[in-house]
Amino acid sequence: MIWRDCAEGGLAQTLQRAQALATLILTVMLIPAVAAAPAGGGVAKNAPRLASVQIEIWPEYDRPAALVILKGELAGDVGLPAAVSLRIPASSGGPAAVAYAAASKGRLLNLKHDRSDAADFITLRFTVPERFFHVEFYDRFATGANERSYKYLWPGDLPVSSLDVIVQEPAGASDFSVQPALGESATGSDGLRYRSAQLGPVKQGAPLSIEIRYTKTDPRTSAEILKLNAPAPVSQAIPATGQRDSLRLVLALGAAVLLVAGSGVVYFFWWRRRARPRVSSTGGGVFCSKCGNQVAAGDRFCSKCGSALA
Repeated sequence: MIWRDCAEGGLAQTLQRAQALATLILTVMLIPAVAAAPAGGGVAKNAPRLASVQIEIWPEYDRPAALVILKGELAGDVGLPAAVSLRIPASSGGPAAVAYAAASKGRLLNLKHDRSDAADFITLRFTVPERFFHVEFYDRFATGANERSYKYLWPGDLPVSSLDVIVQEPAGASDFSVQPALGESATGSDGLRYRSAQLGPVKQGAPLSIEIRYTKTDPRTSAEILKLNAPAPVSQAIPATGQRDSLRLVLALGAAVLLVAGSGVVYFFWWRRRARPRVSSTGGGVFCSKCGNQVAAGDRFCSKCGSALA
């Protein structure tokens, strides 16, 4: 009974040590993940610089709204993964897609993001594992009257070395105009006309307004008039790098906990094997291996120290 109580106490101590070690390992492993997480609050003060951003606006393409597409490229000296904070109009209701790619025209992959809503803007926060990101949203505007206008405001959340604007003219529209002035319209492969211009660098905190006006009597969208296909959905083939890293972290942590727990069990049985008293014989006498007291053959416990005899 005395030995069993000691063994149970040793097991409890061993398991406590294993738990403490597992907690230490968890803390050490989570420090990099916490440090890499995007900070909360509003738009980042030290936002990563963009080598370029392309703003595409397609009014009434496949919905009675403006499809806005933002294609950003991080500057070459920005470390990856990079935390990005970007505002879009609250009237959009939220993004239709947030994605990333390894190249400017590479395959788009869904990117996990967080959002916080305010009166005029929705702030998106995401971590980009590659240099290219892609954001889409549909922004509502009045299409009931023949004279129509839409205004998009680039909020200036990120410093941009080169900002490009491409505007698609709706099918059946007339008297089309854009401010700031873009180049002459050209017909694309889909039969729609496009206007574009490179507006140069834009500083962080410097908003840019793009205002579109036109006349249109046909209530149908461009896709309906020209029988075009809607934009292809962003691929969902694989998780983003940040998600894969989180999965690796969880698996590594689980393996570490199992290793610690297994080591504790092995240590306990090793300790039990060493701590258990044994009977030693010399000549015709039998002695307790713990205190050396001579005992009689057949005794189960030492008469001097009470230790169990093997």
